[in-house]
Amino acid sequence: MTLLCIIYLSFIALGLPDSLLGSAWPTMRLEMGAPLPMAGMVSMVCSGCTILSSLMSTRVIRRFGTGRVTMFSTLMTATALMGYALAPSPWVLVMAAIPLGLGGGSVDAALNNYVALHYEARHMSWLHCSWGVGAMAGPMILSAVMASGGQWRMGYWICISVQLLLTLMMALTLPLWQKQKPAAALAQSAPAENAAMMSNREALRLPGMMAVLITFLCYCAFESTMGLWTASYAQQKLGATPEQSAFLTSLFFAGLTLGRALNGFLTMRLSSKFLIRASIAIILTGVLLMMLPLGYIGCLLATGLIGLGCAPVYPCTIHETPHRFGTAVSQAATGLQMAFAYTGSTFLPPLMGLISGATGMDILPWWLLTLGAGMLLGNEVVNRQTAGKNA
Repeated sequence: MTLLCIIYLSFIALGLPDSLLGSAWPTMRLEMGAPLPMAGMVSMVCSGCTILSSLMSTRVIRRFGTGRVTMFSTLMTATALMGYALAPSPWVLVMAAIPLGLGGGSVDAALNNYVALHYEARHMSWLHCSWGVGAMAGPMILSAVMASGGQWRMGYWICISVQLLLTLMMALTLPLWQKQKPAAALAQSAPAENAAMMSNREALRLPGMMAVLITFLCYCAFESTMGLWTASYAQQKLGATPEQSAFLTSLFFAGLTLGRALNGFLTMRLSSKFLIRASIAIILTGVLLMMLPLGYIGCLLATGLIGLGCAPVYPCTIHETPHRFGTAVSQAATGLQMAFAYTGSTFLPPLMGLISGATGMDILPWWLLTLGAGMLLGNEVVNRQTAGKNA
């Protein structure tokens, strides 16, 4: 139980930095004299390092173990945030984004695979709900600090303190990572597979692997597109006010967080395979509802429905990994899935923005429908190709 609490806190801490830059940037850039688009460069550097770290995670975890990797990655994240808090210029932010991305990718892949191997599906959903709590807490901390007359740097230092405290807790509980045994179902299904872990190259050749990677790429691109462009769509297409548009974005993430909390209870009675299929169906229903000429109210209903539908896809797909591919492959598969997830969320939403510059925001529902279809196709292919392993 102590170790599980540490992992929950780790997911909250993992979400803290993800929303800090966007929240602090309007004030931060004025103080540093940085151009508005430079936040995109900082974000891209961080995402690129996260992808690299995810791909390297199998070797690193094999060498040092999940506990040490998680502890060191959290310390690296805290150090990177110190760079942000002390940065005199935007170029220091770019440099600090390198360790932030490297630390985030490693801990994400390590913890997701560890929970998939050692805990029930409900914990995976609640852990990703915890990430949402952390992502929401970051802007709230900054807002509270600045509302009380403090500077954005103080908000960063509070988040750094959380990361350092968690690092200390991990150092004191390192022996617990070795005592945790794999879940009984996995231990009984493939005991010989624990002998050695596969490399990324070997894992890519397995039946169903490319399909699940496409599922992850499409899902994370979908989620990031909703977060980035829903407000613009509501203003340009539906004539919504800025307040109404901002509410739509908040509604999506609220639905996502609430849905993951509820999904933890659903996994006690329903299989992850069923929940993924049902979730994709709900997502596609929401997108079709968005396409109907129902105005802002229709978009409001569609956004809430899509948020709830998105909730189970990521945690349930991650939790299915060792069941689909085996415990020897799960770490490599999780690292690859993280890399494709960050690739989709980093590059496809900006591409949609470029296309919308020529076509207008009318393209958003069609873009979302295409990504939803990619999710559906990828999920069905991986289910078919791993049917012998996926109970």
